Amino acid sequence: MKIVFMGTPDFAVPTLKSLIASGHEVITVVTGADKKRGRGQKLHGTPVKILAEEHNLPILQPTSLKSEEFKQQLLELNPDIFVVVAFRILPKALIDIPKFGSINIHSSLLPKYRGAAPINWAVLNGDKETGISIFQIEPKVDTGDVLFQKKILIDEMDTCQEVHDRLSELGGKSITKVLDDFEKGVINKIPQDNSLATKAPKIYPEMGEIDWTKSAMEIKNQIHGLSPFPGAYSQFNGKRVKLLRSSFELESNDSEPGTITIRNKKTLGIQTGNGILYPVELQKEGKRVMTLQDFLNGFQGKVGDKFIS
Repeated sequence: MKIVFMGTPDFAVPTLKSLIASGHEVITVVTGADKKRGRGQKLHGTPVKILAEEHNLPILQPTSLKSEEFKQQLLELNPDIFVVVAFRILPKALIDIPKFGSINIHSSLLPKYRGAAPINWAVLNGDKETGISIFQIEPKVDTGDVLFQKKILIDEMDTCQEVHDRLSELGGKSITKVLDDFEKGVINKIPQDNSLATKAPKIYPEMGEIDWTKSAMEIKNQIHGLSPFPGAYSQFNGKRVKLLRSSFELESNDSEPGTITIRNKKTLGIQTGNGILYPVELQKEGKRVMTLQDFLNGFQGKVGDKFIS
């Protein structure tokens, strides 16, 4: 099959790798614009562009998906299918260009978690499982027929980043089966039950502020669901501290939420509204991510001191 691949971030890279290694032909890669990064603010290509360049694939970086010029470029390629992973919303004028239409790899078990941040919300909500859905793109976002689904388990200590990485690899391993089924004419399309749909809206930095009156479990889920970005945070002695991984116990005492109740060379316990939270990875304002051991080496807090919202 002749494939136009559309994707931008790291999440899309395993799928492009899989397509390159398959018996299908990637005729063009469409990706986002180069961005300035680092101290020198030099322009850098997207992760997908870097991989495409390594394999000498043609690359398009349109400023607008609605431009007539871009549409004509795609029409001239005469593709069999568009494979879209972590890209932008395609206008209807593009969706139907290929022979087999356009398909997308979404990082949830649709119709659950339609939207921009499905992995974050699965972890934030304390879900025990999630997965990928490969589906036929329709004009309304994340609503098309499901072609393939695969589940994974979410471990209690998994952060959003770890779930992201596993789903990224799973998408790459799964895409060729769907394309082979299209070629063989045995693809199975399952309509989504819209009555079961839930939303996964965009994540914002202000969602990271920890409310210590919540339960230790809720705060742990917040920490893991926002790790590494934007990160859950609290204030201690006027400085912001990010918490990026934690555990908890449903034990309690009479201390106010946010109070340090355990502090020694190996452990830091913080009282919540229900239970004790135990940070595992932290980041002081302007510093690198630290293990708890490294953090405690320079941490002046003692039992009775408070983290505040």
